[in-house]
Amino acid sequence: MILGLTVDAQNDAKGSAGDKHETALAMMHLEQEKLNFKLKELLEQKAVLDKIDANSQHKVVALGSVVKTNQLWLFVSSALPKITIDDKTIFALSTNSPLACQMMGNRVGHTFELNGKKYTIEEIQ
Repeated sequence: MILGLTVDAQNDAKGSAGDKHETALAMMHLEQEKLNFKLKELLEQKAVLDKIDANSQHKVVALGSVVKTNQLWLFVSSALPKITIDDKTIFALSTNSPLACQMMGNRVGHTFELNGKKYTIEEIQ
């Protein structure tokens, strides 16, 4: 899409003039900037996911841990959409999120409170 917008902008610049042309060109540039920003975000998320060792066994919560709390299931990775596996809804969260910050480095049995809710780590995978 980014390449297509670049080619369109180059082709459009060759034979058009006037306000309508300038507006169309500006809109293409804005769309290209949005796509470049989204691409940067996705590459950053992929870099975080690439750091995860799927074979690693976690005794404490760390990047790549799947954590069962008394409230919900969490995957410490990158902020991604929730997924459902075997009737379990798992929320992927960034290591910088307030919830992950409360859990990082802690073991099963650790209890903490966030936004008025009490959480207990029940399982770490």
